[in-house]
Amino acid sequence: MGKGGNTGSNAVVYMVDSGMISPRRMGVFHLTLTTVFIALVAAATMMIRIPIPATTGYFNIGEAMIFIAALLFGPVVGGLAGGAGSAIADIIGYPVFAPYTLVIKGVEGWLVGKITRRTLRSDWVACILGGAEMVLGYFVVEVFLFGLGAALEELPFNVFQVVAGVAIAPATALLLRKRLPSILIPRA
Repeated sequence: MGKGGNTGSNAVVYMVDSGMISPRRMGVFHLTLTTVFIALVAAATMMIRIPIPATTGYFNIGEAMIFIAALLFGPVVGGLAGGAGSAIADIIGYPVFAPYTLVIKGVEGWLVGKITRRTLRSDWVACILGGAEMVLGYFVVEVFLFGLGAALEELPFNVFQVVAGVAIAPATALLLRKRLPSILIPRA
């Protein structure tokens, strides 16, 4: 039985190092966590924007925050934060990309969260593979919208964006896994 003597379906509880948490409270916690990471991804994406005239796109550092969300909290939080947070940033400044970003960055965050095994090596691999999906996704969209020449012009910026995210996120996730209370970080 959970705290307070609940029975039936409410008796199902999650054991966490700091105590027992009901599924309802855990759902609220994950919803809140996802919302916070959507905002963090949007803020990180908008913080540094270097425009790329050929496609009206831009270089940003939101990749690192998408990777951190996915590495720490898994595919659902990573996918929703990556897709929604990045799309919000696009709506504010570069709306032509928003629908594509929702899908491309959502899949990227989901892939990273799904692939990682919560080791530094698997974090690197997950970020590289998720980043490759992002680079390929935007390349296809840019060829469709602007032509091959413009897509090729933006390609190195997208690759560098992934490199920046890979340089920041795995080490940050490793540090946060060691420092944050166990209630915040689900186990593999």
